[in-house]
Amino acid sequence: MSIFGLFRNIDINEEVKKYHATPDAILLDVRTKEEYKSGHISGSINIPVDDILEIEDKIPDHDTMIFVYCHSGNRARRAVDKMKMLGYKNAKNIGGIVDYKGLKVL
Repeated sequence: MSIFGLFRNIDINEEVKKYHATPDAILLDVRTKEEYKSGHISGSINIPVDDILEIEDKIPDHDTMIFVYCHSGNRARRAVDKMKMLGYKNAKNIGGIVDYKGLKVL
């Protein structure tokens, strides 16, 4: 099984619905700034995985529900792992935008 196959059981479309239904939740795109500018999910904020330590400046509450996505799910997993090491309790990898069926904004 490829590493990308590990994320196939995550349905980003369902997870975005959960994000919308969760008060005060954050939708976090951890792709590069260039990827984000080329199209992202409406309402998301961008902190590239390589800059994830900046999250403490942008989202200081470690109890915030954070739905994390990237292109395929791999960077989102890495970001969530780092966030948990920083003490974020509710960070969740929701997979990759490659599988997102909704509208992407520029």
